[in-house]
Amino acid sequence: MSEPTPNGADGVNGPDGPATGRVPHGPFRPGDQVQLTDPKGRVNTITLQTGKQYHSHKGAIAHDDIIGSPEGTVFRSTGGTEYLAFRPLLADFALRMPRGAAVVYPKDAAQIVAMADIFPGARVVEAGAGSGALTCFLLRAVGEHGLVSSYERRPDFADIARANVERFFGGPHPAWRLTVGALEDALTETEVDRVVLDMLAPWECLDAVAKALIPGGLVCVYIATTTQMSRVVEDLRAHGSFAEPYAFETLLRSWHVDGLAVRPDHRMVGHTGFLVTARRLAEGVTPPMRRRRPAKGAHPAPAPETPSTPGTRPAEEPAAGTGETAPPAPDTPES
Repeated sequence: MSEPTPNGADGVNGPDGPATGRVPHGPFRPGDQVQLTDPKGRVNTITLQTGKQYHSHKGAIAHDDIIGSPEGTVFRSTGGTEYLAFRPLLADFALRMPRGAAVVYPKDAAQIVAMADIFPGARVVEAGAGSGALTCFLLRAVGEHGLVSSYERRPDFADIARANVERFFGGPHPAWRLTVGALEDALTETEVDRVVLDMLAPWECLDAVAKALIPGGLVCVYIATTTQMSRVVEDLRAHGSFAEPYAFETLLRSWHVDGLAVRPDHRMVGHTGFLVTARRLAEGVTPPMRRRRPAKGAHPAPAPETPSTPGTRPAEEPAAGTGETAPPAPDTPES
């Protein structure tokens, strides 16, 4: 029996066990996805096949010319246009993958991996799987000795997610388990390190999440609107099993840099979603009362009714230090 190639260079075995079929380094191979970028920055993604050609209005490039070449090579089409060839990064793949549900943008996926502290070997529950973009980031983070257990309500979305994950990794990932069903009904995992919720009403799953998480575990919720964020934060506080939630969002702005012309780009990736994280408390522990200074009117109480005589105006308060009536304040933004 031949010895396995180290570091997964054979595409079958890795240093710690069986690897997926995709090899993200080395010369281009048949079956690899390749991004061809033209001089204007336009990107075309192809899958290399022996004997095939890439065709555009700027000419053709034979796949056989690309196979065996290192990444970062320039290829000239029959029309004279030069194309730069690289394998797509995961961020590139996520933005261009076939979609069922909307994908989690790379800027948010990176924050989830960092702020939810997804580590190699972690046991992670994800709901829902959507189009599989976040699943790919989670699988990259946990490695082949971790576990990502994804739950998706819709079978059509689950099929798209499965196809995208297997397309990116070159086959089924050994650390991934996909279940079609609602998390609150189908969740069977216990002793889970992290739970990531990307769904319409995540507050409906808090009981199931609390049962699955280990003490010190973390739930990370990805939601789109302020009303969802408010609801999930208040429900996490009221549940009693979680420490104080932390809510935030990330904005991404690129810059134009060309000689002395250095300025922010006119377009940016602004609001895509909010993230809320909270740690699981030990069983039976009551969280200490959080001291916070709420804004006036944050928790309004009904004002007591005061009797008034019809047709009369309320008395104006006297100005401070005088016995006179203060004039009405002008209509300014400050007032």
